[in-house]
Amino acid sequence: MDLLNTLFQSTPWGPLRIGLHAVFLLAAAYVLKVALDLRSVMRLKHLAKPRAGFGIAAVLVLLGFGAVLVHQATWQLFGTTRPEFVAFMQLHDRRQFNPAHWIQRGRILDASGTLLAETRAVQTPQGLAAQRYYPFGPDFAHVVGYADPRFGTSGIEAAANVQLNGGKPESWQDWGELGRQLLAQTKRPKGHDVTLTLDAALQRLAMERLGEHAGAVVVLRPRDGALRVLASAPSFDPNQVDAEMFLRADPRARLLNRATAGLYAPGSSFKVVMAADALDRGFRGSIQCPADGWTTSGRYRKIRDHEYYEARRAGRTWRGHGRIGLDRALIESSNVFFAQLGVHLGHEAFRATTQRFLFNSRISIGEGDSRRQLMRTGRIPRIAASDRYGLAQASIGQGKVLATPAQMALIAAAVANDGIAPRPRLIASEAPSAVGRFMQQDTARRLRHSLRRAVAEGTGRSIETPGLAIAGKTGTAENPLGAPHSWFIGFAPADRPALALAVIVEHGGYGSAMAAPIARDLLVLAKARAHL
Repeated sequence: MDLLNTLFQSTPWGPLRIGLHAVFLLAAAYVLKVALDLRSVMRLKHLAKPRAGFGIAAVLVLLGFGAVLVHQATWQLFGTTRPEFVAFMQLHDRRQFNPAHWIQRGRILDASGTLLAETRAVQTPQGLAAQRYYPFGPDFAHVVGYADPRFGTSGIEAAANVQLNGGKPESWQDWGELGRQLLAQTKRPKGHDVTLTLDAALQRLAMERLGEHAGAVVVLRPRDGALRVLASAPSFDPNQVDAEMFLRADPRARLLNRATAGLYAPGSSFKVVMAADALDRGFRGSIQCPADGWTTSGRYRKIRDHEYYEARRAGRTWRGHGRIGLDRALIESSNVFFAQLGVHLGHEAFRATTQRFLFNSRISIGEGDSRRQLMRTGRIPRIAASDRYGLAQASIGQGKVLATPAQMALIAAAVANDGIAPRPRLIASEAPSAVGRFMQQDTARRLRHSLRRAVAEGTGRSIETPGLAIAGKTGTAENPLGAPHSWFIGFAPADRPALALAVIVEHGGYGSAMAAPIARDLLVLAKARAHL
């Protein structure tokens, strides 16, 4: 390809191209002459006449072939007047001399107008060329993506490709002008800007606080689903896209958008789902929680509360929670309670709940004019009716339960939004909508109160901050490959939630130690920026 690019950009290529076109036309004319030569046809008179059906079929084939040629000709000759042709040329024609790459694509901006991507003219050995520039480098790489003449597009650069190229014109004359500019190259055509719902300051703080840790942060407005942060670490620099990024094995998976596609055991943060299901089903009882733990059978290891292990490490004996209700179990994050609760509610209830919360699904978060940005919700396979221990493990967010950070943020947003889950959206011009009702209104309001207490007096009390009224749930998800993953999901302020969020830090240990402080710092900045 590099050799072809050099040839096509060289001075002799112009006359050579004209010569090749002339040779092609002469060859085509000769073929037509032979095919239509009447003398050749006369020599075949001694042969039997073909059946009428054969003649009709031959005519239809010729007409179809002609239609294909006409379509191809109009596609090639007048394609620059069509937005889909320009998008096709940018996405699939990697040749550097391709005039579609000369479009000055529109800028990508955050909600306050901060520049996230723009096209700049740069000097190359072959002359002046258009190049996409990303001022914040890796901080927005997974969500904004990249646009490269050799490696194509990703992220919002791909989803909004037509608009960034100047698509959706007011009139056909606009596209005609674009075509003339592309063909003559007398003036660089300019695309339209795209504004996102992101807040650049919050996004950059999220990436800074994740630091060298792998993980993700998702922040959104519960009332309309506007995504304020969609951060994934580690990341890559979209200003330096090269073949090695796609060819080499990367143990840190820098190309993976952990926020929307990373699958993790949610640990105790999943107890919010179980609590919502229990309240929706009218559960108002209490459960005995032995200090030594609980299991469905002597064949399996007992499920215990985190206080049991803390006491054992300190050389003490823990007395246990005793008989407690749902509110206290959520505040103290009792594994023993929720494992028994899940088994009590049963397999069918668990399956129906995961379906209502849209697990095993994909949700559109960016309806661009070229393609959609999607988020995965998670993966929860059906648990066999005979597997009671598997159900107990799933009920505390372990075992077969996997969720994405975006899904856990959506669950927090549903609690904050009276049970209705808004569709997360990235493009500011998109109209808000909902993806469904996750829980009843009364259930959501009771959970808001319990999650506020979980921060004020429970497992999240280390991030209690005057003036913020944070409500949320920590999570510590066991991981067979090392230290547990650290989770926090929540919203603020608890009485009138303005932002909901989810934070995961891979191998970060207790949720209260790593993920929760990141969430607090983001909410402090959000309040300073008048988002709360």
